[in-house]
Amino acid sequence: MKTEKVAEYIIKWLKEYAENAKVKGFVIGISGGIDSALTSTLCAKTGFPTLCVEMPIHQAPSQVTRAQEHITQLKSNFKNVSDVKVDLTSTFEDFKNVIPNVAPSATVDLSLANTRARLRMTTLYYLAGLHGYLVAGTGNKVEDFGVGFYTKYGDGGVDLSPIADLMKSEVYELAAFLGVPNSIQEAQPTDGLFGDSRTDEDQIGASYDELEWAMNMQELGKSEENFEGRNQEVFKIYSRLNRINQHKMLPIPICEIPKEIK
Repeated sequence: MKTEKVAEYIIKWLKEYAENAKVKGFVIGISGGIDSALTSTLCAKTGFPTLCVEMPIHQAPSQVTRAQEHITQLKSNFKNVSDVKVDLTSTFEDFKNVIPNVAPSATVDLSLANTRARLRMTTLYYLAGLHGYLVAGTGNKVEDFGVGFYTKYGDGGVDLSPIADLMKSEVYELAAFLGVPNSIQEAQPTDGLFGDSRTDEDQIGASYDELEWAMNMQELGKSEENFEGRNQEVFKIYSRLNRINQHKMLPIPICEIPKEIK
């Protein structure tokens, strides 16, 4: 990858999109992870006002620390960057108190994890509407179009996606080039939605390097019969997630009424 040219291209794309949309700037949720750090840096480099938003919900201290380190660095380098912290912990707890009480289960845990992401999306759009900004997405190609590892209408609810054509390895390459803090570059990727220490790899069952490999193999027309051992296992994981999460990647189905009966 021609890193410098890619960075310049994305920054130019962001700037032109904002100018054409006649908006005033960008808003990004900052998690302490590599994707949001890269996205916010790219937005900051456009010169447009860039609002970094921390939205902790029972967040791990390490994630909070990394997010604050990144925001501090951005603000010291770019006068157009501002930040706000919206602690959604009490909002999340209030939500849990008013929904029907059901027995604890993995399904309940996942639904509540997705609720965290959707509360954050609502917050970002409130702030975007307040300031006339666009919500910049932080999803990469593997997450958005490979395994669908994001929350529908949560972190998937955005106005534009500047890094969605970058593989995770390319995200790291670009982040290093742009000087994202080492603490973020070295941290294990996690969505931070469960209030514990589980990583993305723990949830998915494969690393991003492995998923990139499987995505490339699928694009080459390979099937699981072409592999054995760990490679076959990873390919199965990727293929299954890619299949069951198509509802996130494809346009919303519309029931089109035939003209003769409408």
